[in-house]
Amino acid sequence: MKKKINSPEDLEKIREEEKLKIDLRQAGKDIQVAVHLGTCGIAAGARDILGELAAQIKQIKNKNISLRRTGCLGLCEWEPMLTIDDISGRQVSYGKLDKDKVKRIVAEHILKGKPVSEYIVKEEKNNESAEKVS
Repeated sequence: MKKKINSPEDLEKIREEEKLKIDLRQAGKDIQVAVHLGTCGIAAGARDILGELAAQIKQIKNKNISLRRTGCLGLCEWEPMLTIDDISGRQVSYGKLDKDKVKRIVAEHILKGKPVSEYIVKEEKNNESAEKVS
């Protein structure tokens, strides 16, 4: 249901909320987080992961993090998944996620730069790839 606008202040509040959502999706940030929303990801709960990530990133108010949606990574058995790319060229994909794992990934990887090794499915650094075998 849409919010009813009763004053210029209400309109300004909605504008600011929407501006934050748009800024969160902007590319070119130091940390780029992608949630894989292919059919397999959606069926496994990736929409909940996306919502939790958005809430976590909004709380830390870091303007150097972008959040976007992508398609299937081809590792359906690991869904729901997310991938983090950082400014150093490191790309880490996490799998079999839930909201608690997302909170830990945000706290340790995004905020402190330390990947959470037990959730990693695939990691690349400067085009050198290492993949977890299930």
